[in-house]
Amino acid sequence: MTVALLAGLALAACSGPDEPRLLNLDAAARGPDEFRILPTRPLEMPPSLTELPAPAPGGTNLADPQPRADAVAALGGNPALLSATAIPAADGGLVNRASRFGVQPNIREQLAAEDLEFRRRNQGRVLERLFGVGVYFRAYRVMALDRYAELERWRRAGARTPGVPPDPALDD
Repeated sequence: MTVALLAGLALAACSGPDEPRLLNLDAAARGPDEFRILPTRPLEMPPSLTELPAPAPGGTNLADPQPRADAVAALGGNPALLSATAIPAADGGLVNRASRFGVQPNIREQLAAEDLEFRRRNQGRVLERLFGVGVYFRAYRVMALDRYAELERWRRAGARTPGVPPDPALDD
């Protein structure tokens, strides 16, 4: 009886989603999303009614908030460039310098496939999956940057570094 129960639990733990979930968050829950509620801009009367965009289902409204465009404008950028499809002429030198060793056109798909394989290999042990224990931070620990070691490396190289929050490990 006990062996059958353990075998059933082991089989149940092996079955799971096709894509490993390292954080085990309940993404299937359908509840309110407080972060999708944004205040609208006040309504304004344009100088001419011909300037109004034609109504379109799912389209934008002049009173709709534009948080990305507002952030770009607040930082001194040009919000109109958010919808641009071509590289602005002013950024041509930067793009040329960054792509001097070549560009891989399918890099996003390749990285997504490699990350999926990495998550499948590191999705945790049977009991961790069975009890929903998150293994995200342990799985990606080898890729984490030790910010204090990096800070010391730059300081030893003679680079001026700004003030940094103290290391909690050294506060003992």
